[in-house]
Amino acid sequence: MARQERAIRTRRAILEAAGAVFDEYGYASTTIAMVLERADVTKGALYFHFPSKEALARAVLSEQVPFGAVPPQPCRLQEIVDMTFVVGQRLRDNALLRGSMRLAVDQETPSGVDHAEPFLQWARRLTELLEQAGAKGELLPTVRAAATVELLVGSFTGIQLMSRALTDRADLGERLAVMWSHILPSIAVPGLLPGLDTRADRGVRVLASLERAAS
Repeated sequence: MARQERAIRTRRAILEAAGAVFDEYGYASTTIAMVLERADVTKGALYFHFPSKEALARAVLSEQVPFGAVPPQPCRLQEIVDMTFVVGQRLRDNALLRGSMRLAVDQETPSGVDHAEPFLQWARRLTELLEQAGAKGELLPTVRAAATVELLVGSFTGIQLMSRALTDRADLGERLAVMWSHILPSIAVPGLLPGLDTRADRGVRVLASLERAAS
């Protein structure tokens, strides 16, 4: 059991180091040597878990969507809102998530690394929640889940890139609040709008509740 736990910790350390290096340098400029130095592990340990740089990049990409986990909400639209704010807040200081996000949008990421997969995973999860919201009567009858989700995923991606370029994502919460102020009135039934929490610090508060629940 101790050996298995060490292997799990080593794998995680490699992933987090790789995320940091991919975020800073992009896929093309990242080398295995850079990841080894950052993770402080042996070459054998790295290749035991990841046989190539492409395999390492795929693993980093696969870690992205779980960072959007939030407590279930009676209102499914609030749950979707919370996911965006939590991911936005975690992008402020989580190197693995930041690296995964960069790989997903980096045009230098090779074809052997499917950087479209995180977008598809987000779309599937959000479509499921949006369809549940529709079944609960939270949405206007004109809303089409798949089209709305594509707009939402694309908007979030662009906004976080702009925030990264201008403020290293320091203002991402404020930008997400603006995004939702435009999107929600076009998809939510009017009576629901006053009860939805889209304040800029929503991500901070949801993460704090997750930490309290885990302690």
